[in-house]
Amino acid sequence: MRQRMVVGVNGSPSSLAALHRATAEARERHAELHVVLAWQLPGGGLGGRATYGATALHECREAAVENLRTILDSAFAVRRPGVTLSGLVVRGEPGAVLVEAARSCDDLLVVGTGPRGSWLPRMRPSVTRYCVAHATCPVLAVPPNPLEAELAAIHRATRLLRPLPGGQER
Repeated sequence: MRQRMVVGVNGSPSSLAALHRATAEARERHAELHVVLAWQLPGGGLGGRATYGATALHECREAAVENLRTILDSAFAVRRPGVTLSGLVVRGEPGAVLVEAARSCDDLLVVGTGPRGSWLPRMRPSVTRYCVAHATCPVLAVPPNPLEAELAAIHRATRLLRPLPGGQER
């Protein structure tokens, strides 16, 4: 069986860095590249067919498929991947979806780590941590591009300097 690189994407800069790293690994190892996008219903995973209806579920899934196409088109606009590539859109929690997609011990699961030092990881569970803790295959955690970290720091700093609405001071 041919080795597979499984990479999770969501359109963020860190997921694009992971996609490009997975592509390079797949080229080097003559492996297949499986790009996975996990999607959830608006408001999280609590809704179901009874809440949203079949039409809404279909529309959400189609939007996720279109999102994956857009991500792949933009990621490979300059240079085609040069490997066998397949895309997969799955409804569910991102960490669990990626671990299930990379279920063979011969697979390599590639995930982006996102910018460090942000308050956001405390607000939602880390997909990377989940994958490292639960995957049965090796996991390659791709650190963020240094430029992305610098931009995030500048964004945080400028957000702190903006005046509050209504002329209030901090």
